[in-house]
Amino acid sequence: MGEIPRDDLDELSALWLRQWPAPPGDVPMRHAYRDRWVRFHALPESKQYPEDEGEYGVVLGRHQALLAELGELSPSDDGVLYVFVYEWSEQAEPVDRMAELQEALPNAQYCDSWLDERYRDGVYSHQYLSRCARSSPEISALLRLVADDLDVEVTLIPSDVGWLYSPYPGGVDIFAPSADARDALRTAHPTWLSTDRSGM
Repeated sequence: MGEIPRDDLDELSALWLRQWPAPPGDVPMRHAYRDRWVRFHALPESKQYPEDEGEYGVVLGRHQALLAELGELSPSDDGVLYVFVYEWSEQAEPVDRMAELQEALPNAQYCDSWLDERYRDGVYSHQYLSRCARSSPEISALLRLVADDLDVEVTLIPSDVGWLYSPYPGGVDIFAPSADARDALRTAHPTWLSTDRSGM
């Protein structure tokens, strides 16, 4: 969809800070927004990694279903997602992006770098941003890379930043627009939920 103008980036950042203020200290997001958080597993019986095309189909099918339902829950949904991808290195300046990510998201633009305090050693997080249609091949390609445990962190958000979608190898953490929306997703897909009481 081309380069994202600076004004759009500034507006997106302001929306994010207003709607999803970071929890204090080391409190995880899922605790800070417990009433809006839900985790779904990507494969039956909580299997982590797909092994054949049939299982990749299940993983992508679940992601596509959840993203479509989140779109339906957003009154201002325009079918467009902002895609944040975080890569890491030991250098403060961003290095060449992984070839797989360049292929999946060729138009991603660099946004920022910072020392990632989650790691003891000097590890820097490098943030890249794309804007894609929810049903685009780029989204599917990225979700497949995540399923393969590529060493990146991904967050998908709609234009109004009403919800957050963070896929990981084996599933996805969703922060829904409201507690009711979270409960609607849980009710629609009970067999995709963890059987653990913690929801993990």
